Amino acid sequence: MKGESGIFEKPWFKNWPEGVPKSLDYPKVPLHALLENSVKDFPDKPAIIFLGKKITYRELGSLVNRFATALYNLGIRKGDVVGLYLPNMPQFVIAYYGALKIGAVATGISPLFVERELEFQLSDSEAKAIVLLDALFPRFKKVWEKTKVKFAIVARLGEYMPSLKAFLGKLLKKIPTAEVPRQPNVYFFKELVEKTPEQPPSVEINPEEDLAVLQYTGGTTGLPKGAMLTHMNLVSNAIGCSAWLQAKRGEDTGLSVLPFFHIYGMTVAMNFTIYAGATMVLLPRFDVVEVLKSIQKYKVTLFPGVPTMYALIVDHPEAKKYNLRSVKFCISGAAPLPPEVQKKFMEMTGAVLVEGYGLTEASPVTHCNPLDPTMKTVKIGSIGIPWPDTDAKIVDVETGTREMPVGEVGELVVKGPQVMKGYWKRPEETSEVLRNGWLYTGDLGKMDEDGYFYITDRKKDLIKYKGYSVYPRELEDILYEHPAVKLAAVVGKPDPVSGEIPKAFIVLREGATATEEEIMKFVNERVAPYKAIREVEFRKELPMSLVGKVLRRVLREEELKKTQAAS
Repeated sequence: MKGESGIFEKPWFKNWPEGVPKSLDYPKVPLHALLENSVKDFPDKPAIIFLGKKITYRELGSLVNRFATALYNLGIRKGDVVGLYLPNMPQFVIAYYGALKIGAVATGISPLFVERELEFQLSDSEAKAIVLLDALFPRFKKVWEKTKVKFAIVARLGEYMPSLKAFLGKLLKKIPTAEVPRQPNVYFFKELVEKTPEQPPSVEINPEEDLAVLQYTGGTTGLPKGAMLTHMNLVSNAIGCSAWLQAKRGEDTGLSVLPFFHIYGMTVAMNFTIYAGATMVLLPRFDVVEVLKSIQKYKVTLFPGVPTMYALIVDHPEAKKYNLRSVKFCISGAAPLPPEVQKKFMEMTGAVLVEGYGLTEASPVTHCNPLDPTMKTVKIGSIGIPWPDTDAKIVDVETGTREMPVGEVGELVVKGPQVMKGYWKRPEETSEVLRNGWLYTGDLGKMDEDGYFYITDRKKDLIKYKGYSVYPRELEDILYEHPAVKLAAVVGKPDPVSGEIPKAFIVLREGATATEEEIMKFVNERVAPYKAIREVEFRKELPMSLVGKVLRRVLREEELKKTQAAS
């Protein structure tokens, strides 16, 4: 099926990457067909390397078939939702594709979720089953009766690790675990898979209509919402990723440290890797030294990440001891990439690191800079240009209908085959963000004369100082240029006179010192007076999401509570 986005001549075509088609052919297949193709084409190639354990595509295909059969035998049917409450581990990949194979819908759940958050997602999604890490079982058990979950399948981190490493891990208590007693409706992952034959039923799936994933947004505006992503939404984004990277099937090794329960990790670190017949070097969490070791040992060629990961690597005192020259391409997403971090990382590795953009509702990627080794068509500070078959424009914030002139700020709206069907059970909120085929992203941005897009900020992160609009990202980019700054975030602090004042939260580099006055002077000399930072707070760490995004929302809420308590 050829992409049909109605794109004719667009300004971004002037710098379109050579070798990347402007429109792609998307096979009308369910998402798990991508795995089946790689099993057929690369049976003996490692699909997963997990803490030293290699699983070939043939083995992965067999495990997925067995798990799909097991789910079906337990009563899971087409349209039923299966929760995946797991960190990055082979069982996530197996359970995800196994569920899809019988027409079930996967919903990834953050392992950091506490009982209240877990109960909400399981109840809202009406999940019938959950696959979870044994260490998380006590948390789940407290909410089980309040949900529609019929049974739980318990996975252990050591199940698909080399036996000696698993043994030593338990011995040294490095592997998180919890004793889960045998009880009704509780099954154990590896045991269940090993005793089940490879006999999944043939389930008819309409890739354009049937859901593959219910992906919950972060809930920064009220309760989290489940984005309904079809098989074709996710197939198109995996294929788009492969086209943009110009990946040669069966030749790459990707570092899969982005969490799979997050849409960015799910598409770029898992689905794309499977489609490309690549090897995923799977890490359960981001640890700088483990990442450096893995890149060197397995000669990683692709490393999708978030700015914080790259910032921590360039800042690590031992980073230069490792050979990172195998890395060819890195796409940074989920948060703005500070230009200083981008430059330092590329100098250190020789890789091309560019910024891209996406959102849960678009599976997620819509934009990226060209992966140009000469960097001539890469614009620092820009999220790049729309992907194949993707259209984008900037519209006025008030009505959402008037297209803004080049260079002027408005709301970014996008259109393409990756855009969701809508929000699960929320028709009113769906109609707010999906209008005439366009997805309203909630992000403020602008487009330049070459068709490159820039995100200035989230609509809700915008700081209003005496009626002026102040964009936190602009100030954060300047802060990252200061030699003492390791991490930075800027939020609006409520102020009775000005409305809001820009306040910076800073984590200093190890051994570095700086004063509040010095930081404010450094920034304020570089911006108009109304953008000046009025307050600085130094911290040992900043609140982060599991994907590595600094949570401005948490800092903003803290400031609001302080203001309310003081009044």
